[in-house]
Amino acid sequence: MAVIKKRYTSLDECLKHLRLQIEESIKYADKVTPHFTHPANFFNWLKPQLTYKKDPRGVELLQSMPTLLNNNFYGTPGAGDCDCFTITAAACCMVQNWRTFIILAGRNKYTPVHIWSGVTINGQDYHLDFTNKIPNFTRYYPYTQKLYINEVINKQPKK
Repeated sequence: MAVIKKRYTSLDECLKHLRLQIEESIKYADKVTPHFTHPANFFNWLKPQLTYKKDPRGVELLQSMPTLLNNNFYGTPGAGDCDCFTITAAACCMVQNWRTFIILAGRNKYTPVHIWSGVTINGQDYHLDFTNKIPNFTRYYPYTQKLYINEVINKQPKK
């Protein structure tokens, strides 16, 4: 399951597939991700490997980490959008044993327009939005929802 490409139907459906792609990515992340002592170092390692590319019109494209970095939909290593970056970042943060979350952002709870990952270390949140140039920076959205990855992964039954 390297790429999930389908028409967007609902937030719950998207989160289900995001969860599957994170799970699919963990083994690969464990093989290729160096150990980091701070999320900023991780951000500075991964960011140069990523290139922002919008999803095809009318399609929600969710790429696993090995697909995103090696053999992706666009034919360009690292090309994807915020949800592809979030899948990769979440898997990498999980293998670092950091308490990992995702942020859904938009105008309200039901129509997110952006997603990013982050970690909670020593009680402090550290945001990892790979659509930004620097770590721990976020743009303003009227509504944000924080979901810890273990809650997202355990929310839906596995098939």
